[in-house]
Amino acid sequence: MDYVKLGNTGILVSRLCFGSLTMGPLQANLTISEGANLIEYAFEQGVNFLDTAEIYDNYGYIKKAFENIKRDKYIISTKSYSYSKETAEVSLKKALDGIGTDYIDIFLLHEQESEYTIKGHYEAIEYFLKAKEKGIIRALGISTHNVAGVNAICKYDELDIIHPIINKIGIGIQDGTVEDMLKAIKAAYDKGKGIYAMKPLGGGHLIKDVESSFNYVRDIPFIHSIAIGMQSLEEIDGNVSLINNGYIPNEIKKKIDKKQRRLQIADWCIGCGACVSTCKNDGIEIIDGKAQPIKGKCIFCGYCAPKCPEFCIKVI
Repeated sequence: MDYVKLGNTGILVSRLCFGSLTMGPLQANLTISEGANLIEYAFEQGVNFLDTAEIYDNYGYIKKAFENIKRDKYIISTKSYSYSKETAEVSLKKALDGIGTDYIDIFLLHEQESEYTIKGHYEAIEYFLKAKEKGIIRALGISTHNVAGVNAICKYDELDIIHPIINKIGIGIQDGTVEDMLKAIKAAYDKGKGIYAMKPLGGGHLIKDVESSFNYVRDIPFIHSIAIGMQSLEEIDGNVSLINNGYIPNEIKKKIDKKQRRLQIADWCIGCGACVSTCKNDGIEIIDGKAQPIKGKCIFCGYCAPKCPEFCIKVI
């Protein structure tokens, strides 16, 4: 496994980042022990970098894994929707307590759309910057599905990391083309920002073409690391082989469940629209009084699930 420094931060990470969303309550809903075992197994294969978020509700997996992984050998990036000093303080404390650590390597503002949203959340950034001065946070940044979000970070020297969506056909990019996103990422890279990509398989849409889709992102020279969801030992083996060799051996392919992920909406959906207003990808709509995912737009992130008052949405 190759390791690289995330831009000017000096933080050394594996080229493969463990995307932990898929194993948590919003998707596979593994037990704490099952999730921790996957983190430990990936670490044994050389994966020292994990992406999580407050909304994923899976800090307990990491805390359990740290019973067998030395904290200073592992890099954690988490995210929150904090917009004020108070919300930032709550989010940071939740991460520290939930993971059982006294510092977070990377803290990101979740799903920033542009310079305007960053400005709207700047009180939270100021709180996180003070935490960084105290050594509680090592690096700050944003995650985004927007070209404008990537462009915006170049205007903020105090923000170190960008976590953008990129895949070969542009699934999930909200305001431009693949070419637009690549140009923006390159500009951020040239400014010394650390870049770790999300959704190289377009949230599962490109899984039938997994090798060429993954390699498309793998071979972009200005991306440091790639976060991809992993919820089984076989998926870890497959993704480690992809990052190291560019292919998945046939014996591993045979073990991987290759069905596409899908958004499951239970029959008791009341069509309230909470999911529709939550989705920033326009990936769900109300038809005949029931929520329905929109093919090609839903990226199976599961962010709509916690907003459903009837608890009827799940990614499976």
